[in-house]
Amino acid sequence: MAAQSSPSRRRFLLGGLGLGVAGVGALVLGWGVLPPRQRLRGSAPLPLQDGAVALNGWLAIGTDGSVTLAMPRSEMGQGVHTALPMLVAEELDVPLSSVKLIQAPMDKIFGNVAMLQDGLPFHPDDQGRLKALAQWTVAKAARELGVIVTGGSSSVKDGWGPMREAGASARAMLVGAAAALWQVPVAQCRTQDGAVLHPDGRRASYASLAQRAAAIDPGTPVLKLPQDFKLIGQPTPRRDTPSKVNGSARFGIDARPPGMLYAALHLPPRLGDVLAAFDAAPVLAMPGVKKVLDLTPHLAQRSVSCAAVVADTWWRAKQAAAALPTQWKAGPQANLSSAGVYAEFSRLLDSEAGHVYHASGEVEGKVAQGLRQVTAEYRAPFLAHAAMEPVNCTAQVKDGKVMLWVSTQAPGIAVDVAAKVAGVDAKDVSIEVLLLGGGFGRRLEVDMIAQAVAIALQCGGAPVQLVWTREQDTKHDMYRPAALARFTARLDEHGRIASWDNKSVSGSITHQFLQRNFGLPGAGPDKTTAEGEFDMPYEIANQRIAHVIADSPVPIGYWRSVGHSHNAFFKESFIDELAHAAGQDGIAFRRAMLVKHPRHLAVLDAAVVKAGSPPPGHAHGVALHQSFGSIVAQVAQVSVENGEIRVQRVVCAIDCGIAVNPNIIAQQMESAVLFGLSAALGGEITFKEGKVEQGNFHDYPVLRMGQTPEVETVIIASAEHPEGVGEPGTPPIAPAVANAVFSLTGKRLRSLPLRLA
Repeated sequence: MAAQSSPSRRRFLLGGLGLGVAGVGALVLGWGVLPPRQRLRGSAPLPLQDGAVALNGWLAIGTDGSVTLAMPRSEMGQGVHTALPMLVAEELDVPLSSVKLIQAPMDKIFGNVAMLQDGLPFHPDDQGRLKALAQWTVAKAARELGVIVTGGSSSVKDGWGPMREAGASARAMLVGAAAALWQVPVAQCRTQDGAVLHPDGRRASYASLAQRAAAIDPGTPVLKLPQDFKLIGQPTPRRDTPSKVNGSARFGIDARPPGMLYAALHLPPRLGDVLAAFDAAPVLAMPGVKKVLDLTPHLAQRSVSCAAVVADTWWRAKQAAAALPTQWKAGPQANLSSAGVYAEFSRLLDSEAGHVYHASGEVEGKVAQGLRQVTAEYRAPFLAHAAMEPVNCTAQVKDGKVMLWVSTQAPGIAVDVAAKVAGVDAKDVSIEVLLLGGGFGRRLEVDMIAQAVAIALQCGGAPVQLVWTREQDTKHDMYRPAALARFTARLDEHGRIASWDNKSVSGSITHQFLQRNFGLPGAGPDKTTAEGEFDMPYEIANQRIAHVIADSPVPIGYWRSVGHSHNAFFKESFIDELAHAAGQDGIAFRRAMLVKHPRHLAVLDAAVVKAGSPPPGHAHGVALHQSFGSIVAQVAQVSVENGEIRVQRVVCAIDCGIAVNPNIIAQQMESAVLFGLSAALGGEITFKEGKVEQGNFHDYPVLRMGQTPEVETVIIASAEHPEGVGEPGTPPIAPAVANAVFSLTGKRLRSLPLRLA
């Protein structure tokens, strides 16, 4: 595989990118005046077989007419292995069934530009020059970084340009080859179902033209207009469904290289504890045990301190690891408690001004005089990812080379960390990215990869599969941050919001992520902490939204919808509180603040109309939220039965721009609602004396089949650029349910998870 940009260069650019996000313009100097790096032609040939001919860095035409597409995004149930090939098939005019996928090599053209660009802390309504300059600069930096990563609901958004251009460019080359062969003008030729056609009846298959086409200059790709789409916009079945139904799909945990050994970990009992000593003798005497290893010296900041046991089966490795006698040195988090975390949050809200992400007008002084004031404080807990496929990685270190078999969202980072742990160059690391049994941000982390490579390094060239237990995954996650938010608003004599003041506090995921994975110190503001608060669409003249970063003693990471996951609950719940205080209906209250936001208003109205009226004994709760570029409104139908909150139905309306595959969009809305509802009704990670108190699904519950509501999705027709789909359905569900509970019971639930007791 061709190597990505070097780790040192990537660290330099990431450091500059951080400055660009915070101060904007730091990267404009020097290289900033040069044109952006192209994304059509790779730096090395595609790894092809059977005589296939590459027409650009993304695709090749086979001798049987099939199209081989290099796939740089991980499939974790979000449907990108269907949606992204649809973009190429549309522009290339081939049946979707003819597109075969290979894993994209480590090449910069496959880097995720949209994900990094979306990290800029600008308000969606901002159309100024500074925002345009910052977006251009960060997009250019992202092309230089070339980080191959799946996250931020960005796969289709990022692929919309380069994948369509790859298909259109290849189509132009094939048409040019046919025109030259027939000695006719290019304008007389058209394409259909994998062939070039001429009005006189001549037809040439792509397979017959591929060799000639490879020498044709395609010029600037000309993309189809939306009115000419035949495949994009159609509700197309998922391509990975049959293999997942018949069991042939291969996930990370299914890797089985010959001669494989198995490994299990012995992890610290408390956060921050360091392995001081262990007695390997009794464990080495157990059946099947091969090795007992201290991984701490090999991992640095890439993992917690731990030991590993290698055996001939995973069960034997697990049993032996659990029985390993160990001694631990207490770390600085030995006395950590959830109560202490929230006490510190309160102190910081009292004492720190925080970084102001958005401000307009004034929130104090004359505007506040004589007006009714409403205040509230909201709280959200740490959350685990709880993906169904356990954390795992299979690694082999042999003859100076490293091979990885892993379900990961970040293959580029995985290659880098494997190279560092094994002491080899990144070009000597190969990776096979298998299907992910859930990612949700957990598989953006590479701790399991560092651990697996550290184990394989000491196993004489044998491949080793490391698998975590469910309890280990729950107790040693990189958690969704806990957060605390305070709101103060004032209502005028007409019941309208005259001023809005919001300050919140939480740890910074980005600071920790950069430190863990790139060795960069965390500095400056972090958009993910305040997203969903500062970027709301409501037309409030006087507002101030700030955030205070707390140094988190708890390891935190990206969790599905990131800061939006809790900030939407804070914001949409408080909007409902204000509507009630003003004596107004929550829907009408919102509508009055969306006069200049017709897309938001259309989404809200669509959800409300589809939901209709609740049946007797039930109530509807509404929430509207924009995240990852998409606007989502949800109406939750809720009842209270024997003191428990029950959600029977959720109507979800979304405007995500052009709907590439409505079938997948509906699936992702259902998935996001259920994921968010699991957290809203039962998700909570708590700490006592440095230990996580939860361990498995009995005390960290996910939604069961019998608790699953009917989810109905309304997709708003749009001609705008496609936006995110995988995450935007999660943020609105908690406030929608909480608002319905208030309508039913009169109780305002300001803490997650939602509990009536």
